[in-house]
Amino acid sequence: MTTTIPKNLLSPIKRFLEREIIKWKKAEKTIKKNDPITDEDRSIHNSNEEDADEQIGHFEAEVKASFVKKQLIQLRKALTMIKIGKYGICERCGKMIDTDRLAVKPEITVCISCAREDE
Repeated sequence: MTTTIPKNLLSPIKRFLEREIIKWKKAEKTIKKNDPITDEDRSIHNSNEEDADEQIGHFEAEVKASFVKKQLIQLRKALTMIKIGKYGICERCGKMIDTDRLAVKPEITVCISCAREDE
């Protein structure tokens, strides 16, 4: 038997998730802005050393952007779970997610058992 989180407790969680989305979107813009490949002032006549630095910087930006996108997806999933009334319930097994786990990472949508199976 699963129980749900009381609605009065969901409101602050929802606000937190929405603020986190705004924060991560800003981070995403900053990463894109700082990607050396997208810099309009970069020279196409770089030395090998400068070109290597740009490639490394671009790779780092891509890795960071990928992480940010995953975070945004997870935050949006958690908000959707609130909207459909299933927040705190594991999206895989349907059991209640431990409240301590949710307190640490409110965007989590799977229980610890299912998360361990993924690893």
